[in-house]
Amino acid sequence: MEVSVNIPDFSRRSLLRGAGAAGAGLSVGALGAGEAAAASPAAATSAEAPPRKGRTMVDTPFERHRTVRVGLVGLGQRGGSMIDLYLALEGVRVVALCDPVREKAERAAKKVTDAGQPAPALYTSGEEDYAALCARGDVDFVYVATPWDFHFEMARTALREGKHVGVECPLALRVDELWELVDLSERQRRHCMQLENCAYGRNEMRVLRMAHEGLFGDLLHGAGAYLHDLRELMFDPDYYEGPWRRRWHTKLRGDLYPNHGFGPIAGYFDVNRGDRAVRISTFGSPALGLAAYREENMPPGHESWKESYIESDMSISLVQTAQGRLIRLEHDVSNPHPYDRLNVLAGTKGVFEDYPPRIYLEPEMSGDEWGDFDKYADRDHWLWKEHADPPGGHGGMDYVMLFRLMQCMRLGLVPDFDVYDAATWSSPVPLSHASIKAHGAPQEIPDFTRGEWRKKRDGLDSEQPDDPQG
Repeated sequence: MEVSVNIPDFSRRSLLRGAGAAGAGLSVGALGAGEAAAASPAAATSAEAPPRKGRTMVDTPFERHRTVRVGLVGLGQRGGSMIDLYLALEGVRVVALCDPVREKAERAAKKVTDAGQPAPALYTSGEEDYAALCARGDVDFVYVATPWDFHFEMARTALREGKHVGVECPLALRVDELWELVDLSERQRRHCMQLENCAYGRNEMRVLRMAHEGLFGDLLHGAGAYLHDLRELMFDPDYYEGPWRRRWHTKLRGDLYPNHGFGPIAGYFDVNRGDRAVRISTFGSPALGLAAYREENMPPGHESWKESYIESDMSISLVQTAQGRLIRLEHDVSNPHPYDRLNVLAGTKGVFEDYPPRIYLEPEMSGDEWGDFDKYADRDHWLWKEHADPPGGHGGMDYVMLFRLMQCMRLGLVPDFDVYDAATWSSPVPLSHASIKAHGAPQEIPDFTRGEWRKKRDGLDSEQPDDPQG
């Protein structure tokens, strides 16, 4: 079934010519009215898998690395903090840094030398200097923490240069781009991964273990979300250092950030490991929140007054799997709301709901009272038993995610997630937009595994290595 997904493709070169470095890493300027009007639509996409051009990456291990040599692209809000965690990991060396704002690269380089490592190479000479970093012979893994519009090009460049690559959410914004990264990963025999940190949250990993132990019975439905009031940050030039994230609300109507909700639920349901996400239907509310915030807080003449917001304040998607299970995804960053990822899992024997965490399981519980989730701490994933008080932000999940990824690279293990998971978790970005435009009509989610999803295999619910140090 052909699905026309008309998603604007911002001119990357015109974006990069704009104001200073974006908060997520690279320079991003404002699109003028003429540029926005000239943005070209995405190519038509198909749910049918194109012929495979390489070999499957399913169950493909990393080659062993005594030391994992990392190059970081983007040193803003995210990259500038994640470098601290790379430097805290054993057997990891930061060898190269890239950001067009040299001061940011130098600040990050000082962290490297302060940690006792050799001074890294710096790439700060223009908007495409990341390509030179990717071409280095002494880089094993490229980490991309830049504005979303550059994720695809940077991941593609890293793969073409024979590097493993990890990308912050989302992997790419178009279905054809997702397919290209799948094909490149298979041809180059290099992993391309969505760095979905929320899948490594303590609660998420405990629920994962409990689900796979059968405590919830046969699994029926789950829910995940990104409900996060970002209004102040999206209008703050010192946080994102440019309007790049706010400007996406002038271009897309659907779920701009599905990964944090989708990734954990996909783990519970063994998506791509015995089940598959088949189709998605999305409905969206009016787009009122950002305009209302602008009315109350932005002075006359502010650049945002030229913007027309179309992104649904709340988008609600229903994803159905091959086994008939349901996944509900919600996205709202434009209205007052305490931070919430929902994180709901229900089966024939009980249900878990997060924010706050609470559980109800039969036969241990009865009546109308929720149970105490803390009583199930003995079922924590081994990663959280080994790292009970991890450093870093987001409750330690960033560190746990990077520790496990670097461990897999050092020991030559199959990673917990792969390019097929990355493509699946990011596919709601374009497909939810298409569904809303079609009044909620279902959109087929491609089988990025090309049939390999039927094979049961390990994922986030991994076993602890016998020799974790190799």
